[in-house]
Amino acid sequence: MKDSFGREITYLRLSVTERCNLRCRYCMPEDGVCKKLHDEMLTEDEMIMAVEAAAELGIKKLRITGGEPLVKKNILSICRRAAAVEGIREVCLTTNGTLLPTMAKELREAGVSRLNISLDTLDEDKYTHITRCGNFGNAMKGIEAAFEAGFERIKINTVLIGGFNDDEIIALAELTKKYPADVRFIELMPMTDNEEFGQAAYVPGTAVLEALPQLRELPNDDGVAKLYHLPGAKGNIGLISPVSSHFCGSCNRIRLTADGKLKPCLHSDQEYSIKGLDFEGMKKEIERSIMDKPSCHAPLSAAERSGAHRSMNRIGG
Repeated sequence: MKDSFGREITYLRLSVTERCNLRCRYCMPEDGVCKKLHDEMLTEDEMIMAVEAAAELGIKKLRITGGEPLVKKNILSICRRAAAVEGIREVCLTTNGTLLPTMAKELREAGVSRLNISLDTLDEDKYTHITRCGNFGNAMKGIEAAFEAGFERIKINTVLIGGFNDDEIIALAELTKKYPADVRFIELMPMTDNEEFGQAAYVPGTAVLEALPQLRELPNDDGVAKLYHLPGAKGNIGLISPVSSHFCGSCNRIRLTADGKLKPCLHSDQEYSIKGLDFEGMKKEIERSIMDKPSCHAPLSAAERSGAHRSMNRIGG
């Protein structure tokens, strides 16, 4: 289905939970999430019904997110049922990777075709700092487990943060020499009022090109990342620049939060509730949210905050 600006909307990002086993500083409050009543959140059946309704409107790609989707007790059932929906060609999942050692194989068997794994540093102490409680070793074991389970197109997502990991750009990029994975550097989005992320924390994606002048530009695929290749690498480098060079003109996605709110745009507070609706009701609201997608989000910078009015764990990373 096309929106009012002629963009073909084929991609749904479904958040299955607001909860996470980490507390990343740019993503969620230190004390975690405000626990909601079970009745306030989408049930598994509602999630699958929403995927079915979206598929009838032309959605082909589904990404399952959170929070951390792997803390959801019925995540394997959700993945299995979503992968079986007619019209859905690809089910992807974004995770911090720490629970993959025991779940990667089962996710593969449940129909998940691709994983994105978040990793912002290769330093154990810095990893514990940015996640507030995480163990770097568990994250790396998760990446290894994903490859052992047979996942091939793994993407490692790194949020660029000035004064924190901008000195690790080369080391992180060289993961593409060790693994057949893409490392994608993502500009920090102004989603939080955390004082830790002031002006100096915002590093443009061009910093990667400056640190790695040997990168060779590649033709882009159908994603939002600008692609490059490091000589001798098994994977590619991706630059995702939602702040310095937005990609609204080619945006092909809508989002559904764990509490049942459709978001036509990540950086807008515009939402449509589908909680409690039947199939036709969901389909109507999905269609409305697609047609109401804005042409572009408002400007983003250290001084111009996102208008989402939700932290990322409550939207879906």
